[in-house]
Amino acid sequence: MIKGSDFVSLQPALQSTPGGLSLALFQALQGIKTVQTFANGSTLFKQGSPVAGVYLVESGEVRILLATGHKQKQLLETAGPGVMLGLSESMSGENYRITAEANRSTTAAFIPRGALLNFLREHADFSMEVVRLLSEELHGLYHKFRSISAHPGRPRRRNLDLQLN
Repeated sequence: MIKGSDFVSLQPALQSTPGGLSLALFQALQGIKTVQTFANGSTLFKQGSPVAGVYLVESGEVRILLATGHKQKQLLETAGPGVMLGLSESMSGENYRITAEANRSTTAAFIPRGALLNFLREHADFSMEVVRLLSEELHGLYHKFRSISAHPGRPRRRNLDLQLN
């Protein structure tokens, strides 16, 4: 698995991080990010809480969870290195729509919303990349929705549901 600190050393070989973020943007964000380590089970942000900024996963894994009922959470996906979490909420200013929880020891860079917006105002070339990332996220959601719609009676994976509660 590629770790966040490895992105810079891989620059000649890669044009983007494993999560789709360009290396140029990844490197440009170095000056406005704060790196944090999260223990297994720690919450990066919680669904419904006010947006504080984005988290760029540098190493480890983050479970993306959606509250579905009374204290129940559904696993939507697992995000790995290079994935930026909370981007759509940071751009809109709305509360977080999901919960992000470390699946194991995880390092993530936090970028406050205000710093991100100022950065994008000053670096218009990177604004188009953010539009691309949001578009890819939207297309991924369309694909997931089509998959769910194609299998409406699919049985629930009970072991996974028990692990999440």
